Amino acid sequence: MWNLFNKKKKKVAPSLDSFQKVFVKPLDYHPKIILAWAKAIEGNTDLSKFLLENDYEELNIAAAAIHLKQEARNWLMKNGYPHLMAMINAAEGDAGALKWLKVNDFEILAHIAQAVDDEKDSWTWLNQNTTPDIFFLTQCIKRVKDNIEENHNDVHSFGKD
Repeated sequence: MWNLFNKKKKKVAPSLDSFQKVFVKPLDYHPKIILAWAKAIEGNTDLSKFLLENDYEELNIAAAAIHLKQEARNWLMKNGYPHLMAMINAAEGDAGALKWLKVNDFEILAHIAQAVDDEKDSWTWLNQNTTPDIFFLTQCIKRVKDNIEENHNDVHSFGKD
């Protein structure tokens, strides 16, 4: 008998052993740059321009990726920043991206993603183990992602992203 009805298969997150380590560019920024990035994520165009003009293109592009811009997401993957893209995907609930961050020892990015995705333990961890600029960055990303989610759920703002 032909199977005319496709049964929905359970999606199983890949095992930790199935991930490969990849070369990634370092993320080492002064707290003022992290704060500028946070404000650029919130939409401050002057700080976005500052990041672009001062060799922090990846942070400006990551801000666009947080705002669901596919070109920016592609750029991050092609230019040595899969860890930023994984953080963004994990913040959007992608379990595979979260596992990738953990396998590749991006503990802070994993906790940022989990905090944005409403994990209370990660908020506590960030508060105890990172600097205030990282905590502020996480709060900004969460506000933006929550706003995007709210707009997606509002029939009156359909397609405004």
